[in-house]
Amino acid sequence: MPSFVLTVNGAKQTVSAEADAPLLWVLRDQLRMTGTKFGCGVGACCACAVHVDGDFARSCQWTVADAAGHRITTIEALSASPIGHRLQQAWIDEQVPQCGYCQSGQLMAAAALLTSTPHPTDADIDNGMSDNICRCATYLRIRRAIHRAAGEGAK
Repeated sequence: MPSFVLTVNGAKQTVSAEADAPLLWVLRDQLRMTGTKFGCGVGACCACAVHVDGDFARSCQWTVADAAGHRITTIEALSASPIGHRLQQAWIDEQVPQCGYCQSGQLMAAAALLTSTPHPTDADIDNGMSDNICRCATYLRIRRAIHRAAGEGAK
């Protein structure tokens, strides 16, 4: 089985996997980063969201071979960034999660959104978060939390 070097949360990790293995399963099964969730496996729900080179990415759609050589950030390292820390606190303050299953993907998408759009409008949030599915439908709380993390208080 081939080996690949991944940079995950700032640390180089060598993993053995088939080249076409989804990054999601390598993160969860080999590196034990279980905050990244399996939702649908086809890139539709975004529960598996991570950042690759700072950009939002669906880890179920990236192969381990494609991910090698890129910087991967998972939910486990989100609080290390100021935006991530503000988002996590806002999620608590706004009581966003119900079941919580989608929340790591939601937070990774929100962090990417705030990085590109520091003061988003409701429309920016709706567009930036539109691919993330929450079965509990906490979308209004998510929007309030993103505004709060952007320093705009709860809208």
